Order: sequence, then C-alpha cells, then structure tokens
Amino acid sequence: MDGVRIWVVEDDPEWRGMVVEELEYHGASVRGIESAEALYRDLAVDRCDILVLDVGLPGEDGLSATGHLRRMDGMGIVLVTGRSGTADMAQGLSLGADVYLPKPLELPVLVAALHSLHRRMTRPAPAAAPATGNDPVRDGAAAWSLRADGWDLYAPNGGMLTLTAAERGFLRELFSVPGKAVDREQLIAAITDQPWDFDPHRLEVLVHRLRTRVRNATGVALPVRALRGIGYMLLSERAEAAD
Repeated sequence: MDGVRIWVVEDDPEWRGMVVEELEYHGASVRGIESAEALYRDLAVDRCDILVLDVGLPGEDGLSATGHLRRMDGMGIVLVTGRSGTADMAQGLSLGADVYLPKPLELPVLVAALHSLHRRMTRPAPAAAPATGNDPVRDGAAAWSLRADGWDLYAPNGGMLTLTAAERGFLRELFSVPGKAVDREQLIAAITDQPWDFDPHRLEVLVHRLRTRVRNATGVALPVRALRGIGYMLLSERAEAAD
C-alpha cells in the first residue's frame, strides 16, 4: 500500500491512533481526523484515495457524510461501525460505501479490506473491442461511455457521474459485452475479491443505487436490464427500441 493516501475519520483517539499506526506500517500515507466537519475542511484543500469512516461520529454521522461524499468525489469509502444487521449494511452501501465492516474489528481484517479495495480501484480497464465496421447495431456502450480509466460514466446527453469502485467494476463487465447477458457470479467477482463471502442481495442494492444516481446526475435512465435467474445486460439500441 505504498503511498496510498488513506484518511481515518474516527472520534475515538486511541482506536484512531492504532489504525493510523498500522496503516503507516504497511506503507500508506495516513491522516487521522476526528469528525466529519474536520474532514470537510481538509477536503477543501486536499484529497485522499480512500476514507476509513466511522458511522458513529459526533455531529454529522458517517452515513450522512457518505451520502455527501459520494456526490463530491470518486474516492473509496470504507464504513466501520458497531451497528449490526443487514438493514444498516444495505443503507451504508446504498449511500455509496464500497466496503462495510462491523466492529469489533481486527486490524489485519481492515488492512486486507483496504488492499482489496485499492486493487479494485486501480485495476486496468479491459481494452475495448475494435470496431468491425459491418455491425448494424450500435450498442448501448457506443452511446454511453466509461472514461477516466472507467471512473466516469457519460450519458448520451453529456451528463456525467463519477462511479464508486464497485459500480465501476460492475459496469466494466457490462460494457465489455454490450447486448449480451453477464451472469451474477461474474459480476460479483468484478466488484469484490471475496465473492464467496458476498451477500448476493448486495448486488441488487448496488444496481438500484446506481440507477438512482445515474438518473439524478444525468436525467437519463441507465440502459441496464435485470435478467431473472441470470444476471444483467447492457441494452443495445435495438433492444431499447424494442422495449
């Protein structure tokens, strides 16, 4: 994790110090921050690659901050919380968190999660297939585009949305084969390095959140169709016209 800029937003000074020390040991460039308000002040003049954000912060809590931060920037967000239950996890992920870790949390687990997230964030985008010049169907990926190494999604009307790491992985799989079904297992493998420990319902949460964010940011519906029992597909213009 050499040089990865990680900010730890945690109001417990003892735990914050332990996390900062552990991440520095692994080569990261780390900053400890005590509140969401202090985080916003730092973001006004600087930026980071990944945030480790405690949910139970004083003042503005981590869930509210996640919603604001996801609209501002494409940084990775790891939520850490003592709250339990799938409802809280779903809320955190739907607001834009890339990873949700419950407390009590062992430092090696946090380090492994950050390694995994950083690998997904920096994974090279697949090369686009060359145009053949004889395909009569102009696919959805031709009207919609992924730019900035897959981090920015552009709509046909020019609207743009900066993606989370999970959204980026999901869409890169669909854009690589427009008009064709991509099964759930392949999509889950694209958004996590631990697919065996991934709740499949989180994929539906991610897609629902992504559709909402795309419509809010661009005013256009994302041309992604759920295929019952299979997975998802990026619609081609021909398929959209037939709907």
